[in-house]
Amino acid sequence: MRRLARRAGLVKRVGPHSLGHAMVTLALDAGVPLRDVQDAARHADPRTTRRYDRGRHSLDRHATYRLAAFLAEAAPPTPRDHLS
Repeated sequence: MRRLARRAGLVKRVGPHSLGHAMVTLALDAGVPLRDVQDAARHADPRTTRRYDRGRHSLDRHATYRLAAFLAEAAPPTPRDHLS
């Protein structure tokens, strides 16, 4: 994880919680229903998941968002990508 963070230009430490935060944020950005994101994140209370939803308005400056964007760009294309 450290190597990927450095390649993405991040100076902050990135750990499993940061990646979980990025997953929740990206899923909400992609329009995944809140209940499904709550289940995937193993949040017992939907208010926990909603906090991510409210906090994502300035995420372009957040280290985990930048790392997730980097990983998305580095991901190999899927068969579906070739159809468009």
